[in-house]
Amino acid sequence: MSRVNNTSPARCVIVNADDFGISEGVNCGIIEAHEHGIVTSASLMVRWPAAPQAAAYATAHPDLSVGLHVDLGEWIYRNGGWEPLYQVVAADDCTAVAAELSRQLDTFRQLMGKNPTHLDSHQHVHRDEPLRSLMVDAAGQMDIPLRHFTPTIRYCGQFYGQDNQGNSWPHLVSTESLIATLASLPPGFTELCCHPGFAAGLETNYLHERELEVRSLCDPRVLRAVGELALQLCSFADCPRVSG
Repeated sequence: MSRVNNTSPARCVIVNADDFGISEGVNCGIIEAHEHGIVTSASLMVRWPAAPQAAAYATAHPDLSVGLHVDLGEWIYRNGGWEPLYQVVAADDCTAVAAELSRQLDTFRQLMGKNPTHLDSHQHVHRDEPLRSLMVDAAGQMDIPLRHFTPTIRYCGQFYGQDNQGNSWPHLVSTESLIATLASLPPGFTELCCHPGFAAGLETNYLHERELEVRSLCDPRVLRAVGELALQLCSFADCPRVSG
């Protein structure tokens, strides 16, 4: 991975894999996409049994920056509407949400031995209150980026294989689509979100698309395109400090 000059106008891309630790299959997919593809960063879900395995790998491979993927639950589209697959705490209960955020931060530090390199959340629940303000405060205290709320890092969620009703759109995670997305990125820092993994033992709405993502992220054509497009792969550790 190339290290970047923080004052450079180059196109710097953080390829961040969500859901690290949710299952051994997802861990394997993220590891493969890091070692043989373009993934440079991951967001750890600390509540799941495979989280210690993910943390052990990341500790041994510090080039993979690891942040906290705050997990309050997951919603899936069924019978014409969204319903919870599971819920950790009620997302509108400020006291419960604050306590859960604190627990997950503490667990992250226990697993990784340090603060996260960045913060985000499962299914972007931190875009709404009360988690929004709590995570803005937490990110500020640690001086780390928070997805959607750090103006120096753009978020790109185009590499995702479903629509907003859970219908599968595999062409959106094809090699050709990934290369087109990379080509469209502007100068500066961009977080390109992805969800690579292998579906065995995983209960979620997003399954076979994960394996397609692994394939695309590791495709030699993508690696060549990164060079031809003069993109610099980086991690959150390469970004300017949030406080300046």
